[in-house]
Amino acid sequence: MNTYLFVYDLMQFCGHSWIFTNMIIRFMSFGKDSLADTFYSIGLVMRLCQLLSVLEILHILIGIDKSRFFPRFLQITERIIVLFVVINSQEEVQGKYIVCVLFFLWNLLDVVRYTYNMLARTGIYYLPLTWLNFSLCILLYPLSVLAKAFAIYVSLPYFETFGTYSIKLPLPFAFSIYFPYVLKMYLLVLFIGMCFIMQNLFSERKAHLGTGNIKKKRS
Repeated sequence: MNTYLFVYDLMQFCGHSWIFTNMIIRFMSFGKDSLADTFYSIGLVMRLCQLLSVLEILHILIGIDKSRFFPRFLQITERIIVLFVVINSQEEVQGKYIVCVLFFLWNLLDVVRYTYNMLARTGIYYLPLTWLNFSLCILLYPLSVLAKAFAIYVSLPYFETFGTYSIKLPLPFAFSIYFPYVLKMYLLVLFIGMCFIMQNLFSERKAHLGTGNIKKKRS
């Protein structure tokens, strides 16, 4: 199973590294003009990587990954909802600069995380990388939540105009779901979940960067 997890982390590392490198090169070549078509140039690979990440929930459920289930479940579902439900469904949102910011934060975090995971599968714990993995997420995760919230906010007028995902059932049910209201309620869930996940991130950092743990892993 350790070999399988290593291959999984390697695939994710390759995907996110390609996205991250592509974004950097495009920005250096075309400047801010490259930001507007970020989704069109890397969106397919981004969607594949995020769909693949659903396997991490399965890994935890069957016991081959010892990570805590609920925090990881929240992080993965947040991305799936924002990427597939909000951004992918509204072409007008795909050209917004916030999509580029969001993708940059996600991929920076994931390149570091999957690099750390790959080395950890082989029993290698490089101290600077360990510190970066469990420290960078504490700084960047709240920023990514703000970026997700802003992406949802800018998408609301389009959901209101086009009625995407809004449902009105005929009689005798006479029941309707106005999707912009669902998204507004989800914003509250997003920030409540952030508090829970941040607590978990601090807990993981303390567990992995404690003096005793570092010495034990290096020995």
